[in-house]
Amino acid sequence: MNKTVPEDIAGDIIIPPEPDRNRLFPVFLKIEQLNVLVVGAGKVGLEKLEAVINNAPDTVLTIVAEIISPKVAAIAAAHPGITLLERSFQPADLEERDLVIVAINNKPVSLAIRKMCQGRKLLVNVADTPDQCDFYLSSIVQKGQLKIAISTNGQSPTAAKRIKEVLQNALPEEIDEVINNLHKIRNQLTGDFDEKVKKLNSITRVLVDDDNPQKTRWKRSATFSVFAFALMLVGHFIFSYYPLRTIAGGTMNFYHSLDANFPWMMLAGFLAQLVDGALGMGYGVTSATILLSAGI
Repeated sequence: MNKTVPEDIAGDIIIPPEPDRNRLFPVFLKIEQLNVLVVGAGKVGLEKLEAVINNAPDTVLTIVAEIISPKVAAIAAAHPGITLLERSFQPADLEERDLVIVAINNKPVSLAIRKMCQGRKLLVNVADTPDQCDFYLSSIVQKGQLKIAISTNGQSPTAAKRIKEVLQNALPEEIDEVINNLHKIRNQLTGDFDEKVKKLNSITRVLVDDDNPQKTRWKRSATFSVFAFALMLVGHFIFSYYPLRTIAGGTMNFYHSLDANFPWMMLAGFLAQLVDGALGMGYGVTSATILLSAGI
């Protein structure tokens, strides 16, 4: 019996989950509207802090640690939303928090904080302990308004970082301009939600359809236009500094100054290069033989 596959409102097929598939549900939090607690201010704590601040610099964040590293202190000094508490963790530190990040090198204490968070219904991330995490801090690729989060389900943060580097280099800077233009188009569309989705899908399909003739013609026209403009620009500079008469006169003077044997030398070099290209050797022997035969 055939089973129908549901589709979402954008027309994409919903793929049924597989046993070994990453089952994390990706979300983007407005973390600047939340209250975050970070326990630990060492190397790992610094990494977690930078991940939050680089994406949301105005986040209200409290750091509790027995020792505050200089780098963490420097970041806190530059962000008024960060509060530093240089002391041991206390259960009262969990009050009025929305997210908790534990970044200390002490497994028993980390697990104890994890249990306290569970009792208070708080989401917690325990560094280097994926099975104790309610959420992960992903590797982020950002180009303007576009932000892509990469997750390996906690299996390999290093692989996520390498994939981030690939995407960061592959995505053009102009992608942000495309997104802004599509936002303007979206605001100008009329009709119900389904109709808007269909129109936007139709507009953006050309970005991924390599066989689309409009895309092919556009790329060809753009290439020819850039090439023609470059030639015009080069010609303008050349003829601005060296008038045509000067170039023609210089060319004739150069021709008359050449040695009478120059054509034989060109012929010898050409034939010797043919032999060398075909056999991978014999350039010197061929050129010497031809030049000697010509009496040069």
